[in-house]
Amino acid sequence: MKNPVQISYVLILVFMALVAWLNLGTFVLTILFGYLALRVFNFRRNKLLSVALYLLAVVVIGAGLLYFGKLAYRTFPKIADAAIPAMVEFAEQNGVDLPFTDYASLRASALEEAKEGVATIGRYATIASFQSVQLLAGLVVALSVFVNPSWTAGGSRTAGESFYSEMTRELGERFVILYQSFARVMGAQIVIAAINTVLTATFILLSGYPYAALLLCLVFLCGLLPIVGNLISNTVIVGVGFTMSPRLGIVALIFLIVVHKLEYFLNSKIIGKRIDSPMWLTLIGLLLGERLMGIPGMILAPVILQYVRAEASGYPPLRAVARLEQ
Repeated sequence: MKNPVQISYVLILVFMALVAWLNLGTFVLTILFGYLALRVFNFRRNKLLSVALYLLAVVVIGAGLLYFGKLAYRTFPKIADAAIPAMVEFAEQNGVDLPFTDYASLRASALEEAKEGVATIGRYATIASFQSVQLLAGLVVALSVFVNPSWTAGGSRTAGESFYSEMTRELGERFVILYQSFARVMGAQIVIAAINTVLTATFILLSGYPYAALLLCLVFLCGLLPIVGNLISNTVIVGVGFTMSPRLGIVALIFLIVVHKLEYFLNSKIIGKRIDSPMWLTLIGLLLGERLMGIPGMILAPVILQYVRAEASGYPPLRAVARLEQ
């Protein structure tokens, strides 16, 4: 195989396979998000200003997430201490047995399910460390590509055409289309996150929920995750509802199930429309992405679908190519 175009397709397929096999979804997502932010900040065509805004945004967002994490760490146990007794009482009144009676027993039950607590903590610490390394590496790579998108260290170009220059140019085209697919899909995902946040925030505010600011932050952050994000925020919201009254907890559960089902199809409808893909194909992509790489895989799945469509739309069908080559 000597065609640079063909080699670039093989390399991009190998790249995607390695990302799935090595579970590098966080790394790829960070690069794409970082580069998207740098392109947005480049509104004055000043790379120095864009880099400065990018670094400032990284620091501000990082500090905000740390503050949110500390606030959640202090507040969520309080929510659990208040919500679990209410849920247990409701379950007892309705003949439902639960494996816990308070926050301490819930934590003990979770540790028993983990079998080897020390090994489990070590495994989760390793996973967290690996994800942190991917996050930092992705931020650096995005910045490096923005500053110097060339395939050479100094950005220099060798005189004349060579096989390497043609191949890297074609490979660069593959990554450009992949980035454009990501930017297109994320626009749709932001719309979905906004719809989910507005609906849930309306319910929280009208119901007079405590910890409204924390819950709204949680809903917004989880709303950026397709489908699964709702499950995380919904669990907390239902728990807080039970601290107010069992009836409100049940109403919150019903409401959030409806919203969850709505978002499940909104992901397919809005993102599917944005990438011109049918609902069933988008749903299959979300499920496969989750199985391969978890949450990052679900975010990347519609991006890959859009990328495949964009690449395939730029060339004639394979049968036509075969006839031309004969």
